[in-house]
Amino acid sequence: MRILAFFAVFFALAGSAAPAWANGSSDELVRQARAHESAHENELALRRYTDALALDPTSGAAYLGLGALRLHLGQSREAEQVYSTALEHLPTLIEALAGRAHARRVLGARELADRDLSDYALKTESVPTWRELATWYGEEGRFTAELSVWRALLDFAEARGDDALGSEAD
Repeated sequence: MRILAFFAVFFALAGSAAPAWANGSSDELVRQARAHESAHENELALRRYTDALALDPTSGAAYLGLGALRLHLGQSREAEQVYSTALEHLPTLIEALAGRAHARRVLGARELADRDLSDYALKTESVPTWRELATWYGEEGRFTAELSVWRALLDFAEARGDDALGSEAD
């Protein structure tokens, strides 16, 4: 009983009636993290995402949120690590490929970034991602690679009968 009283006083003095993980599942912690992000309370958001992953190391939403926030805060190396860990724990979390690609691009690891973004585009058939990859190649002066992406988009458009995309890629 004394221990319970001690913790009740401790958490009351700490500004919280209970630790964050006591409020529910990892989904709840992710929801809280997003709310803290919206309020620009980034340190609290980072803590909630981390708490969510401690509670459930297979929480895709927590990995994606934590990685995106780290990248937004300019912590590219940490973001890359979060996304890599996500892919180790959840190989089907393909959104982590796109996040890791952006982190790697900021870090200057262009070939790895290009490979991740290309893998993501292939797995999702995401036209905006293919456009982004073509832009990256163009910015790097890799015009042959850029042209190959546009040709692949043209083939994709023709196979789908998408005349608007075909005109853009042509």
